[in-house]
Amino acid sequence: MLDIWRAVARLGDDWEWGGRDGRNSISDAEQLLCLMHPASLVDGFQLDRPDDTHPDVLAALRAMGDSIEIPRKLIRVLIDYMRTYTDEDGAPDFSGGSYFRTEDPDEKVADEQSKLHVVDSYSMSITLTLATLGFVRVFRSRVTRADLRTQVDELEKLASIRLSAAMVGLLRSFTVNAFGENTLPWRTLITTVRRRGQSDDRVVSDLQDRLQEVRAGLRDLSIGSGQVELENSNLLFECGWTWGTLRGAPTIDTTEPVGVQGSGLAERRPLLYFTTIALAGIVDLTTERTRVLRLLNEEQQRLAAALQLRYDLTRSYWATVASSEASADGGSGDRWPLEELPWRTSDGEESDYFSLLVTSLVTHDLSKRNAPDTDLRRVLSVLEELSSRGRVTRRALANDIALQLHTPGVPLRLGGSEGDANPRLTWVVSDFSVMLLKRVVTLALQARSPELRSQLTTLADQVWDHLNSRRMDDGGTGALWDQPAAIFGVGNEFELPSWYHTERVMECLVMLADLVLAPPARSQRLYEIARDRIAEAEQLFDREIFAGSLEAGPSIRGSMQELRAHLRRAQRVLTEKPGTADALASEVLRRLDQLAAAQQSAME
Repeated sequence: MLDIWRAVARLGDDWEWGGRDGRNSISDAEQLLCLMHPASLVDGFQLDRPDDTHPDVLAALRAMGDSIEIPRKLIRVLIDYMRTYTDEDGAPDFSGGSYFRTEDPDEKVADEQSKLHVVDSYSMSITLTLATLGFVRVFRSRVTRADLRTQVDELEKLASIRLSAAMVGLLRSFTVNAFGENTLPWRTLITTVRRRGQSDDRVVSDLQDRLQEVRAGLRDLSIGSGQVELENSNLLFECGWTWGTLRGAPTIDTTEPVGVQGSGLAERRPLLYFTTIALAGIVDLTTERTRVLRLLNEEQQRLAAALQLRYDLTRSYWATVASSEASADGGSGDRWPLEELPWRTSDGEESDYFSLLVTSLVTHDLSKRNAPDTDLRRVLSVLEELSSRGRVTRRALANDIALQLHTPGVPLRLGGSEGDANPRLTWVVSDFSVMLLKRVVTLALQARSPELRSQLTTLADQVWDHLNSRRMDDGGTGALWDQPAAIFGVGNEFELPSWYHTERVMECLVMLADLVLAPPARSQRLYEIARDRIAEAEQLFDREIFAGSLEAGPSIRGSMQELRAHLRRAQRVLTEKPGTADALASEVLRRLDQLAAAQQSAME
């Protein structure tokens, strides 16, 4: 993390915007989040308390100034971002800009198309504005200068407006796609969840039963898009987020000054990538930090509650579809649909990248319901296979089609973006390796047994080794990403960093910091061994006390007092650190045996 900060600080004293893909509302937010994300979430990386800034942080950001100048510069840069992506009417701009591509490389993105708002920008803005608001709330108490306080107030106002507008944008991008019998989406879904010997009618009936609560919840939506007629039980459906504001999405009644809510173009079909991105932003709205610092006002809390409902429905839907185990005889099937690689979307496209996205959706559900390790192991097996198929933990073959996951990436067709004279747009995603690492670390944070956590951290190390080999270490942008040609030997050599990749790597590093600082996974077997060993040590210690060891000479007295301290420490840490408790008890037993042996020798 410090290496990335050091590289970001070297980009220029006046904050050099832009990167490999040029400037847009997403890339610039990703560049800022390379600093703001760890600064808001990792102990020791805070920048909002100048007097407490860690020396290593100051050394890494030396090019940006001292502990006083760094937060002031951040405020100026954040205000610059908020102003840049605000239109003439004062409404926040969430356009995709230079991230948009066309299906035909010979065609150009039209100017009006580059201004289309996209879910990626909504979600990224939620993360950035929450980090900004938290930074401002803490830093304001250290501000004494009137001009700086004015800047802080302006930044807080701009960030709050952008946060509200981003939430409104996500509410208007949620969609439910209902489809009837024998359509392509219907056949694809039936094939995905079918188990041995099931008829179509049985598959539909079972699926409808399992999705009954989701269907009822979708019918009760009252704010934003997503309302669709689901009374017909013969219809199947899918839900999630499309790429931008949904065509025909209703406006949101809100007291927040979010500006004009324009009409949307996005087709009704949800896209896995944008659904995953949207859920990541919604999670940030519900964190403990957001609640403790009271980053949301009353109206924003209402919007967040509406998004949380969609989060729960989407999580439940995809977990039901991807991890269904119902078989023809009503028993438990051998494999989840998720385990049948690659995943096929409702439009008939299939890719290992889609399997990774569905894995992401399933892990949201595993986390919410505190799933047992048996479920986590099934997802781990999928991630291990994907890491191999994606040539992350295995070497690439000659003319390997799997390399397209990394370079140039997987193109996603943005249905509805085309016009009479404009081409259909695409969105190219090439973050397979980073998303794989994020999923592995997410599971490791949930794992209860040391064995499973060890397996997951081993896989995380292997994926990190792969990513570390893709750093742009050329002396100018060292520690930034991404250079896939460095490991695959194919594709272009890039001179400029990609904030798309670097921000995602930083996000993984923040999660890895959480994993390192998390309590060790507790082994029930080790707990029981340590408990029994402590009991034996206590009994032998009491026997020595009864025999008068504390009345012996100063040396033995001091030794016994030290052993008593070891036993008390072992008892205190037994629940959280059974291995440490076992080591302490073993040391007590060893020294008691030495004392007993010495006494026996003296008697002889």
